[in-house]
Amino acid sequence: MSISKKIFNSFLEMKSIYAIAAIAMLLALRVVLGFFANATLPFFGNSVKLSAAFLPIAVTAAMFGPFPAALVGALGDIVSFIIAPTGMYFPGFTISGFITGLIYGLFLYKNNATLKNVIIAWFVNALTVETFINAYWLYMLYSGGTGKTYIAYLITRYVSEAVKCVPEILLIFTFGKLAKNIKIPKLQKQRR
Repeated sequence: MSISKKIFNSFLEMKSIYAIAAIAMLLALRVVLGFFANATLPFFGNSVKLSAAFLPIAVTAAMFGPFPAALVGALGDIVSFIIAPTGMYFPGFTISGFITGLIYGLFLYKNNATLKNVIIAWFVNALTVETFINAYWLYMLYSGGTGKTYIAYLITRYVSEAVKCVPEILLIFTFGKLAKNIKIPKLQKQRR
């Protein structure tokens, strides 16, 4: 299935009230997991943060496609900031959440979340969003006056992704398989 077809079909997924309710619950889960299911590993100098907030985005991608997953990724960042703001709002991480949802949706939607697709989706997201883009956002936010270069942020992101690689891939694969077994009723036309 082509990229444009996947995106179009993911728009159609949102015609069902059941799908919208499920997407809203996954969004709420993304916010909750972002607050409570995370830890920083001090062994790596506090540069590796483990979080389960990616999981509802990946499940949304497997069940409903790229557009709903992108919404969960972006809105999850915005709602998290509204509930518990930490400093000023920075739209870069909202963009990262949107792109993450698109990437997972393009690889996992209608592909039954095979291990191959999960690994490819994770690596594409890890290299583009989690490493290069997020390193740039961190560089923009925190490098002023510290002398820390973009390369330093990039290396830190590489270490973080290397530590998280296997657990995240296994979680996405497991929950992606479970998500494919959930049947969301489709909107049916009423006959008169």
